[in-house]
Amino acid sequence: MSGHDSNPNLLGLQLKKRLAAKELALCMTVRYSRTVEVVQIARLAGYDCLYLDLEHSAMTVEACAQISLAAAMAGLPALVRVPGHAHHHISRVLDGGAQGVIVPHVDSAAEARAVIEASCYPPLGSRSLAGLGPLAGQSVGAEEAYRVINENTVRVAMLESPKAVENADEIAAVDGIDMLLIGTNDLCAEMGIPGRLDHDDVRAAYKAMADACVKHGKAIGIGGIKEGPMLESIYAMGGRFIMGRVDGALLTQAASKEVADYRKLGG
Repeated sequence: MSGHDSNPNLLGLQLKKRLAAKELALCMTVRYSRTVEVVQIARLAGYDCLYLDLEHSAMTVEACAQISLAAAMAGLPALVRVPGHAHHHISRVLDGGAQGVIVPHVDSAAEARAVIEASCYPPLGSRSLAGLGPLAGQSVGAEEAYRVINENTVRVAMLESPKAVENADEIAAVDGIDMLLIGTNDLCAEMGIPGRLDHDDVRAAYKAMADACVKHGKAIGIGGIKEGPMLESIYAMGGRFIMGRVDGALLTQAASKEVADYRKLGG
């Protein structure tokens, strides 16, 4: 939990350093929660960061911003999976306080470069400076703000198709991309093996991505695989960023156990 009680301007950079040091980064997936209390739950549970899912939820940008800022103040970086590649999807969540973006369905180096263009201030990209945003923390000049926020922002490309896996090396080679992360369920669906997360083709896809990440010095992310031999295999490949279970699933598991325990009272 080395990031807690740290400068909120630097949590994204600290997460990058954590991953570079081959330390685990455990991410709680937030899809149903809408208030900042979820930050306290994540911190007390021991997660290292939050993954706010705007692709598959009805969460608003406003709620996302509130949770992101609360997470930063609690020492937890918030990464947001945006609903698409458009620059306004990416820049708005970053302006709202997110420490990074997770961009779905990145199939090529050109699409990865577009992520950098939308998420970086000049000279790396063309993101528009929104004045003193929540991550600045103090009055700084524009040049310093550009540098600090560019360094602090985590940029993750999701690979969710055979084409993306085939292009993993060129995607990983894009300067500014910090991590590749396979969305395993979507990948399985596109490969014609829906739900078969332990399939040999899934292991081969992760191996291709891991090789590309090692070659280019990028972090390896795991999405959709929560337990079992496949998770252990990907960890052995260098996977250290684990997209944990969705908040709703965690609540359901705990509630189901409690109900089962109470039912035992009746024999």
